[in-house]
Amino acid sequence: MPLASGARLGPYEILAPLGAGGMGEVYRARDARLERDVALKVLPEIFAKDKERMARFQREAQVLASLNHPNIAALYGLEESDGVRALVMELVEGPTLAERIAAGPLPLDEALPIAQQMAEALEYAHDRGVVHRDLKPANVKVTPEGTVKVLDFGLAKALDDDPASSDSRNSPTMSLAATRMGVILGTAGYMSPEQARGKPVDRRADIWSFGVVLFEMLTGRPIYAGETVPDTLAAVMKDEPKWDKLPAETPAAICKLLRRLRDIGEARIAIEEALSGGATEETPVAAARQASQSRLLWMGATAVFALATLAFTIAYLQRPRQQAPVLRVSVLLPDKAVITGQPGLLSPDGRHLAFSATDSSRKRAIWVRSLDSPAARRLPGTDGVVTPFWAPDSRQLAFFAGTKLSKTDIATGSVQPLCDVPTSGRPSAGTWNLQGIILFSYTLGGGLYRVPAAGGVPKLVTEVKRSRGERSRRSPVFLPDGQHFLFQVLSSNAEVQGIYAGALDSSDEKQLLRADSSALYAPSANGDGGYLLFLRGDVLMAQPFDVKRLQTSGEPLVVATGIKEYPSDRWGSVSQNGLLAYMTGDTASTQLAWVDRVGKQLETIGPPGVYTDFRLAPNGKRIAMDRTDSQSGNVDVWVLDLVRGVTSRLTFDPALDNLPIWSPDGARILFPSRRNGSFFDLFLKDASGAGSEEVLIKLGTPTGWGNDWSQDGRFILYQVLGEKTGQDLWIAPQFGDRKPYPYLQTQFNEQNGRFSPDGRWIAYSSDESGRLEVYVQPFPPSGGKWQISTAGGEEPDWRKDGKELFYLAPDRSLMAVPVKWGATFEAEVPKALFQVQQSAGRYSYAVAGDGQRFLITRPVAELTPITVVVNWTAGLKR
Repeated sequence: MPLASGARLGPYEILAPLGAGGMGEVYRARDARLERDVALKVLPEIFAKDKERMARFQREAQVLASLNHPNIAALYGLEESDGVRALVMELVEGPTLAERIAAGPLPLDEALPIAQQMAEALEYAHDRGVVHRDLKPANVKVTPEGTVKVLDFGLAKALDDDPASSDSRNSPTMSLAATRMGVILGTAGYMSPEQARGKPVDRRADIWSFGVVLFEMLTGRPIYAGETVPDTLAAVMKDEPKWDKLPAETPAAICKLLRRLRDIGEARIAIEEALSGGATEETPVAAARQASQSRLLWMGATAVFALATLAFTIAYLQRPRQQAPVLRVSVLLPDKAVITGQPGLLSPDGRHLAFSATDSSRKRAIWVRSLDSPAARRLPGTDGVVTPFWAPDSRQLAFFAGTKLSKTDIATGSVQPLCDVPTSGRPSAGTWNLQGIILFSYTLGGGLYRVPAAGGVPKLVTEVKRSRGERSRRSPVFLPDGQHFLFQVLSSNAEVQGIYAGALDSSDEKQLLRADSSALYAPSANGDGGYLLFLRGDVLMAQPFDVKRLQTSGEPLVVATGIKEYPSDRWGSVSQNGLLAYMTGDTASTQLAWVDRVGKQLETIGPPGVYTDFRLAPNGKRIAMDRTDSQSGNVDVWVLDLVRGVTSRLTFDPALDNLPIWSPDGARILFPSRRNGSFFDLFLKDASGAGSEEVLIKLGTPTGWGNDWSQDGRFILYQVLGEKTGQDLWIAPQFGDRKPYPYLQTQFNEQNGRFSPDGRWIAYSSDESGRLEVYVQPFPPSGGKWQISTAGGEEPDWRKDGKELFYLAPDRSLMAVPVKWGATFEAEVPKALFQVQQSAGRYSYAVAGDGQRFLITRPVAELTPITVVVNWTAGLKR
């Protein structure tokens, strides 16, 4: 039912109707709270009353609301009042592009700036894994100041009422449901051929639609306009655009762009060149005459084109470098496969692409795709793999699984264990040189180790320097001589943190860059020197590097933006012959879910996102977690309401705030931060977000965080790194003089302590046996100690009644151990329940009070494929 002027929807007063369409009625409204005018898009009643679709829509809308670009109309939120639901959106003044085109073709000096801004908006969204799906002139506005605003970004997916479309790889099609909603009926002329055929839709649909809209701006008429929708769809699928209808003065670069458009970034660059008066390669008339009757490559941003281009790269790499253009190819993942580690690992010879992923079986394994083959294959014997890396011969892969470092032959599938890793921990990365030496980092907080590629006992090469505030040395990469290597140092001291060069036969080392990511080395195209590749935020940079002098020069150059970094500390890979692989988009690739004791999913919680170090509140209704801001890279503490699905930010300081724990009453949250300098302290803040943070416990150490808070509120258990010991457990009384004292302080690493519900016992993990195992000791300590795990374990937690203890085995299996105590402590044999996904943090699961449900993260389908770039150095932005 239409809303009358003066009606109210929550805090919004309806001022006037703006229009109506298949996606709902749109009104101009006044926001009484912020005193600004907004656009309210009231959702159709049939849609708003569908609880399942509304739940899907709310999850999708939260993703869309994260888009922040000057050429994208912002989605502010979702409002509900008296059964009416509406989207709250940025109010954009000015005509739509459809209204402007109705007045006639746009001259070049007007059309190209509009197209440029559209391309920038699409490129930004695509880099974050969001596809518009319904790009058309009616969804583009031009403000009186000349600013382009793309409207309704992603709503075609969010409003789709086909349940199957909740999969990010599906899209709105000409289904009965879609036409009933009216979402697609008027947009058939802007569909890609794949979309018209009802096939899954990704960014290529937007690229096609962009070309159609640009053509329409220049000619004043749509490319495809049949008398009926079926006629239009038939034309989309079989007819060649009438290139001779383009204005004679259309630059050759734009004609070529329309015929060969494969990537929205190419469109932006071509338009920029045309606007700047760049040289043309051929006349527009010649361009029109040479247009292929087979639709050429414009519609070929398909899997067929990608495969053909990949096969071509093998022969292409033998051609002279100076003749080679930059080629970008999207490599699709196997059906239902989700990347769980490094996003695309190119073999040194550039012939293969490997990645670790889970499939429908939910088992993590190595997949390998030959670039001249249409599909990837799963390597046997690699279950539970973490961070694989190639041998220099490009025929073998080494990988971590459980407590072993192993290698596999990609042709035969044979697997050979190489060594036990020093301790169960979080694998970082490895590298393999021509001399048959493997260098790797494994334990977070540890150094680098070497082992013969034939197998043997690992030996420490370089250790963490605690006196300099170092927290970890990781992500090694051999340089061409096989003796020198790159590695990353994490430190609480900003002057120390960065990328270093070291050597196998020397203790000498040199800081090359201050950076917050790992680095790779890539030779230049002409063989003269090379580059260090690293991230600044989500921007991939290339720094000129003299590999012989171990010295950088010049300024870093931009390679790509919107890069996705994974918990493996790797963001991509390079080959030795000019190939680069990475993934773009938000790192939000997990979904919180409640599962039962066999791992069966019961329900999902909140929107897809990055859920790191999450802890369940005592009442089970909220979680505290830390989250990294995609723009600033800053880490802060957030709280998610599990009932309402609403996430709110708790801390705002630019310093690191993470690893939160709850007070026993759930009213406050304790977290470590180094906001007072280079050292950490434990801060306390009201869980509602009210008030300011206060220092509760002075740590004064380069690393440290809270583990648990006893149920009676009297003791806080935390861990710090000792000056002459490993990780130690300390107790901070919350009464009396409150002076902290050590609970466990040895040369080993004691960590992740948890109080039993009655406060009489502490479960923790320690590597005193050579690998992490779970133990229980009385509190206060009385000399007794019981080992709970039998083959490695970490992250212990108790059932609320104290009758069961849980922990993670090295293969990420969640183990359950019935326990009881009286005069002594007794533990039964551990039983495996199900596997938990590898986490980037230290808390990977949470236990419901009855021990029958567990909160974990599950991978969700990737929004973007792996991007492989051929001759990437030719495209460096100077």
